[in-house]
Amino acid sequence: METLRKIDRNAERWLLLTFYVMLVITMAIEVLRREIFAYSSIWGEEIVRYSFIYLAWIGAAAAVKERAHIRIDVVMHYLGPRLKALLYIFGDLVMFLVALVALYWSIETVHVSLNFGSVTAGLRISQAWFLMAVPVGFALIIWRLLQSFLRDVKALRDGTDVYEGDKLFD
Repeated sequence: METLRKIDRNAERWLLLTFYVMLVITMAIEVLRREIFAYSSIWGEEIVRYSFIYLAWIGAAAAVKERAHIRIDVVMHYLGPRLKALLYIFGDLVMFLVALVALYWSIETVHVSLNFGSVTAGLRISQAWFLMAVPVGFALIIWRLLQSFLRDVKALRDGTDVYEGDKLFD
């Protein structure tokens, strides 16, 4: 059980670190190859591109977890804890519905890629591995939204302050 808690607490952090390191190392190798040997590979550019795509989608899930997405919260300062929790729950429900629709269509895209056997130009591996970034990202977003929803319902029930994430500006 403790292992699952650690994974839940740090999943996005470790995935982001993995893809970021892969991106930086590959980019550094490609720059050195280009400058020193006047040669570059097509696979290096693909690894960097797809690592960046995974970074974006996993980062979106991490932002949902920390409530770090950009939002206008001027009105929230004037609301009580109960109404604030209700607004956050409403926002999470709307985002949840959008994420479900997006998850469905992104899985459909992966399915089409698998059916047609599309491969990448440089690596010559299935394009589905890279198209999976979108459904993986939306699945993580849905998981984090469910957690956020439960946390907000508990705050609403207890009458405590709702989690608002870290403030960038006060």
